[in-house]
Amino acid sequence: MPEPKFEEVFGGFQVTFYKDIYTEEHLRELGLNDRQIRAVLYVKEKGKITNKEYQELFKVSRITATRDLSELVEKGILMRVGRGKRGIKYVIQMMQK
Repeated sequence: MPEPKFEEVFGGFQVTFYKDIYTEEHLRELGLNDRQIRAVLYVKEKGKITNKEYQELFKVSRITATRDLSELVEKGILMRVGRGKRGIKYVIQMMQK
């Protein structure tokens, strides 16, 4: 579960709790394939994944890895960070309330 957010509000304080939307069950409901689900859970644990790591973890071609990762970006689950072939990593998008 993501860390809560603490804020001072009108002389008091407010705590915002975020739910973990990246559960296997929820990811299946979004129509992700098994590789994509395992990749999201991997990123949750490790903090990032590269296209090369995706290829090695799931024994797929670069084209398949690129397609799967691009779909995760399009669905707002992962976000691309960095530039160039070697500099791009995929990380979890902001958790939702």
